[in-house]
Amino acid sequence: MSDRVLYLVVCAAGPAPQVGVLVEAAKGRGWDVCTIATPAAEGGGFVDPAAIEAVTGRPVRHRYRRADEPGRWPKADAVAVAPMTMNTVTKWADGHADTYALGVLTEAIGLGLPIAALPFWNAAQAAHPAVDRAVATLRECGVEVLYGTDGFRPHPPGTGGSRIPTYPWVRVLDALDRRAAGG
Repeated sequence: MSDRVLYLVVCAAGPAPQVGVLVEAAKGRGWDVCTIATPAAEGGGFVDPAAIEAVTGRPVRHRYRRADEPGRWPKADAVAVAPMTMNTVTKWADGHADTYALGVLTEAIGLGLPIAALPFWNAAQAAHPAVDRAVATLRECGVEVLYGTDGFRPHPPGTGGSRIPTYPWVRVLDALDRRAAGG
């Protein structure tokens, strides 16, 4: 295992079934990856836990672990969220921790961990005022939200599927690498 531990939060969005691309890229950059699926990503079949575990050597977690359950992970050095949904960005910015994924994200801010998030939502969702408020709140907290002119740009409703093959997974790793380099 690597000396650098990355917690990767995966939400239920179109690109999620291809999260292995990001896992492989992170492993290639020397990260020990611990994958967390939101309940919708796990329950909706957006992730393949067995495939991810085969690459990472760690089970995909989607719920809080009881104290008597084995499998405590090493502490995270950084956190990536990809793909990040509108639901996750708005709940996270409001401080919700009603799922394991949101609990990890809210705590990561308090721990001062480097965090990068790459959204995936459509333009109609982006038009809701809660999205811009949430993005601004997270950026104020030090989260690098890769959204807007230099990051993810929302797609027209009903066209998300055409964006999946070009989803820029490694941008979250690039953002974390920049932070590690002090930039």
